[in-house]
Amino acid sequence: MSSPAPPVFTGIGVTAPNGLGTAAWWRATLAGEHGIRPVSRFDASGYPATLAGEVPHYEPEQHLPNRLLPQTDHMTRLALTAADEALADAEVDPGQLPEFAAGVVTAASAGGFEFGQRELQALWSKGGQFVSAYQSFAWFYAVNTGQISIRNGLRGPSGVLVTEQAGGLDVVAQARRQLRRGTLLMVTGGVDGAVCPWGWMGHLASGRMSTSDEPEHAYLPFAGAARGHVAGEGGAILILEDAAAARARGVRVYGQLAGYATTFDPAPDVDGEPGLRRAVELALDDAGLGPGDIDVVFADGAGVRDLDRQEAEALSRVFGPGGVPVTVPKTMTGRLLAGGAALDLAAALLSVHGGLIPPTVHVERPAEDCPVDLVTAPRRGRVRAALVLARGHGGFNAATVVTGEGRNAPAQHG
Repeated sequence: MSSPAPPVFTGIGVTAPNGLGTAAWWRATLAGEHGIRPVSRFDASGYPATLAGEVPHYEPEQHLPNRLLPQTDHMTRLALTAADEALADAEVDPGQLPEFAAGVVTAASAGGFEFGQRELQALWSKGGQFVSAYQSFAWFYAVNTGQISIRNGLRGPSGVLVTEQAGGLDVVAQARRQLRRGTLLMVTGGVDGAVCPWGWMGHLASGRMSTSDEPEHAYLPFAGAARGHVAGEGGAILILEDAAAARARGVRVYGQLAGYATTFDPAPDVDGEPGLRRAVELALDDAGLGPGDIDVVFADGAGVRDLDRQEAEALSRVFGPGGVPVTVPKTMTGRLLAGGAALDLAAALLSVHGGLIPPTVHVERPAEDCPVDLVTAPRRGRVRAALVLARGHGGFNAATVVTGEGRNAPAQHG
């Protein structure tokens, strides 16, 4: 049986456009160093959007056994690298765990485009079976979870969620659910991206991509000049552990998963308030906290004027205009699809652990119709509780509350 205390985060692994590895990424993030540059992984000069957040200096053969390289694509390799770091950070030796005591649940969204791109190129050049490209695309969504499980011998519960940007939070809630059922440890989070021609067309089809060719002006959430976002690759893998099991192991704890909620926006042809505010309120209720207990919000930060106004209004209705510090560190990486919210969650945990809120870069001040207290330089102070928000394309909303260990002991919900 799991302990009644909220589960705790004991490990973080990061592959991000502004830093490979947690230490490098966090150092760059606090310094306001971004990783948005012209696309280098394919020739994007003929596309309307030409900037991306790409993980720098990644040589997979330096991180993974050679036998894995032919079996995996770029996104899976990044996910495996982040998982290795997270497990090492949590001081977990999978071989020493009881059988079926640990599992994996990760988020995916568009990484399959890149795998499919490779298969389509092989089909075009070698005359392969047409069905293989489509089978590989569908199969990819389970690849990250499966490869992490197989590589580390984790035979507990496993799964993958696909809710676009919101997936990075939804999977952590699914991991919590498995811990409540008796699993001791879950590898969770997400690493995602689709920086390839096929995937780029999917990004452009959303109508939310910035077409600016200036990295400092391309992605400006909550600003009056916001014209869309920059896409990126990467994310974070996290170790979520039963609190009693973590205490018994004597490992460092970054924080605890105190609350979570998910909602859906009304259908496009139905009038009604977007579901984000309700997700925030439900997550606070799940955590047993009120608005005054939250010290910082890691916003979704769409960079699209209508969506930014919606998010600012939701925050104002819960916290009051400018009532809580708000930050969007993904301005340094671009939006990483399912990996983006997981990376924000890692940043929130480090803020809680270290008492330092990372900045939003490139935005001097929010627009008048977005009345948020935007953190534009690192802000030091005690961070007892942080709220992380994510909105997935298609109407998904997710909200997660993380707190310092022992901050509260919320009632157990379903």
